[in-house]
Amino acid sequence: MNSKNLCDATNILKKYHQEHLLYLYDMLSENKKEFLLNQILNTDFEHILALYKNSIKGDYFSFDTITPLEHLEKSDFSNSELNHYISIGENELQNEHYAVVTMAGGQGTRLGYKGPKGTYLLDLKPQKKSLFQIMCEDIKQANLKYDIIIPWYIMTSEENDTATKSFFEKNNYFDYPMNKIKFFKQKKLPLIDINGKLILKEPYMIKEASNGNGDVFNSMLENGIIEDLEKNNIKWIFFGGIDNVLLKNVDPLLLGLTIASNNEIASKSVFKEKALDKIAVYCRDMGKPSILYYENINLEISELKNSDGKYLYREANILAHLMSLNAVKKVSKVQLPYHRAFKKNTFVNAEGVKQVPEQPNTFKFEKFIFDAFSKFDDMLLLRVNPDEEFAPIKDFTSIYNPDTAKQKYENYHFGDASKIGKL
Repeated sequence: MNSKNLCDATNILKKYHQEHLLYLYDMLSENKKEFLLNQILNTDFEHILALYKNSIKGDYFSFDTITPLEHLEKSDFSNSELNHYISIGENELQNEHYAVVTMAGGQGTRLGYKGPKGTYLLDLKPQKKSLFQIMCEDIKQANLKYDIIIPWYIMTSEENDTATKSFFEKNNYFDYPMNKIKFFKQKKLPLIDINGKLILKEPYMIKEASNGNGDVFNSMLENGIIEDLEKNNIKWIFFGGIDNVLLKNVDPLLLGLTIASNNEIASKSVFKEKALDKIAVYCRDMGKPSILYYENINLEISELKNSDGKYLYREANILAHLMSLNAVKKVSKVQLPYHRAFKKNTFVNAEGVKQVPEQPNTFKFEKFIFDAFSKFDDMLLLRVNPDEEFAPIKDFTSIYNPDTAKQKYENYHFGDASKIGKL
């Protein structure tokens, strides 16, 4: 069988000029030879190389089609208005029409941590807590308040799926009902270097990476999650990332506003304080809800204001999205565009030696969840207080570091008793 597979793999690699992937083949054990051949035979070289070739052409961008996306500010509502919209959301929650999807496919590499990012321990008082525990406690608080058990779906990756499930088992699922937690894996793509060559993670393994949080919809469809949502009579799904320790997975205000405004999708934003911070902001493109990537934002566009003196392009994306089940079903059958990121990645060279580059050396292709918004005519956007809802952990060198997240988490939960449990 290996001889036929070797012949087929060799022909494929020759066709796509990737023969280097078999340079170390003869030094491999039989099991590792089989693993590499199977990986080659199951890799869509046409797809990954098309992404690479298209990406180097560069994207044309023009502000001609860009207009502001209107937003609401939580601080502008009166108490009676807040209570009205919250009651609408609470009614939907109590009818058990709500589910949470946590996107947790990443590793803790940028934190110098080996393992799924969700297992990273934040040094909180009085005890350390993993990001998964923090997320779980947030959802459990809503379960307790509304006497429900919210279905919790966790998107992992091929890279961290086994470790994530083991972590939950080891921690007794943080006392969350096991039958209400379901894991599903997102897909992955090979990494490719500046010469258009795939790289090896090991002499017997092509290096791959998860293909971005925008794969969540296709993965939900292919893994039976949408079917499960329908079976559970779910009407609304909240999508959030694992790394924001102040994320409100269950916000009846956002839910109520979305229902009352007759929208199918909604997001939260925070005000972008610094004009040229590397963070994407909401906008409209050709009238449809969209995102203005920070690479395309200049000082002039960031400083634009309306007649009331309010900034037009300062609503920063915080990865907190709400969608109806119908909206999820719609975009699950759509192929979102891929975006290219240039990153450092270790690789095995032609001599079988692992190399650690000092500069970015490979391209990674990712889908972004917010590209799904352009498939709809409108959306609700709610600006919230970052001290109450935005404390992500990215790395140690940016403002989104563990120390800042720890401080904001403890200030919110323990610094002012009036904030605890506040919606």
